[in-house]
Amino acid sequence: MSATTIRPFLMFEGKAEEAMNLYVSLFPESRIDSINRYAAGEPGPEGTVQLASFTLAGQTVMCIDSPAKHAFTFTPSFSFFVDLGTEEELERIAAILGEGGAVLMPLDNYGFSRKFTWLSDRYGVSWQLNLP
Repeated sequence: MSATTIRPFLMFEGKAEEAMNLYVSLFPESRIDSINRYAAGEPGPEGTVQLASFTLAGQTVMCIDSPAKHAFTFTPSFSFFVDLGTEEELERIAAILGEGGAVLMPLDNYGFSRKFTWLSDRYGVSWQLNLP
């Protein structure tokens, strides 16, 4: 077994736990695996996420609440590509993730799948939702 692992790593500024809770509520086989929080006197605001790990449909993802302000945030050039089983599931998840976010490609048939949408959620994380 290899010691090498690759996981997406998301950097938030104070919304990591809120985002994790939303994401794991949407997909089967999803859960929060661990959360380490900043304590009093540490670089980040007390109680925010110092480092967390969660699983989305079997994919491990890591995240933090960065104590430093950065001149950058999430970009659509990195996205989660999600194949869904039904049109109803795709529409439900698109509506929830799209609330407070931005639609990059509206829900439609673009020829490469039956239905597809690309959106940025309220936290700036990009999602490509697909009905193969």
